[in-house]
Amino acid sequence: MLAASEKIKKKKSLIIYRNHAEAASNIESEKPVIISLEEIEQATNSFDEDRKIGEGGYGSVYFGIIRQREAAIKKMRSNKSKEFFAELKVLCRIHHNNVVQLLGYASGDNHLYLVYEYVPNGTLSDHLQDPLLKGHQPLTWTARAIIALDAARGIEYIHDHTKARYVHRDIKTSNILLDLGLKAKVADFGLTKFIERANEDELVATRVVGTPGYLAPESISEMQTTSKTDVFAFGVVLAELITGQKALARDKQEPNKLKTLVSVMAETAFQCLSEDPANRPEMRNVVTILGQIVMASIEWEASLGGSSQVFSGVCDGR
Repeated sequence: MLAASEKIKKKKSLIIYRNHAEAASNIESEKPVIISLEEIEQATNSFDEDRKIGEGGYGSVYFGIIRQREAAIKKMRSNKSKEFFAELKVLCRIHHNNVVQLLGYASGDNHLYLVYEYVPNGTLSDHLQDPLLKGHQPLTWTARAIIALDAARGIEYIHDHTKARYVHRDIKTSNILLDLGLKAKVADFGLTKFIERANEDELVATRVVGTPGYLAPESISEMQTTSKTDVFAFGVVLAELITGQKALARDKQEPNKLKTLVSVMAETAFQCLSEDPANRPEMRNVVTILGQIVMASIEWEASLGGSSQVFSGVCDGR
């Protein structure tokens, strides 16, 4: 499986897409392109298991080349149409370097398909939990800080810089993708909701959705969510970046002898994880703090002559 994945990562090409119609006719911004089932089948070699690069409750993700471009193709069961259209509508309106790009879609044969840009370096989760077993080198401290800033910028964009304020509702390390240069991109918008800015202070009533370990207290006790629930989940991501531990294993081991830069990031994570939404910072504030951490980290690393192995992982030898 690893050998097949490595072979896939070496391929270099891009997806050309066509004008779309029909299923996305009610989507107001840029229209996604329709991709034929024949192209999907050919690109994935009829969904060859060697092409599978991910799997979840929604279905599976396959690597493919469509018209000489690399793509990640999400194959969803027809009963996931709500998530399919939610993601389709959101990603047609969102265009940011730190948000995964939607290239097109297809439907038929009792399945729905979303086609994204291929982000070749896997998920942030892959790089934090047992990275060597997954073919990755442990992340340096500076890389962790830059990844945190990238992801924060992507979340800030959907909160503050779009016509409607979007709430992702499933921020976690496995939904943050990394390219070959370790640039982070927020992905998987199937649970996203939007709030009109005139009502941005109001809670949006909803069923409990998300991933255990990342859920804010109010989304469980009150079944409600706001942009501050994304901030809480991002706080968990920061805690994972600091400790290298999984979201549900945060209390198993405390990091020892934290350096100043780590302490600032930990304090930011602590603020994001406040049980009271009013005490959590806005993502714009988190971006500012992380930007300062990144600059200080780069200066610190330069003072070591470019060697930062001491910070490759804060605990567990990472």
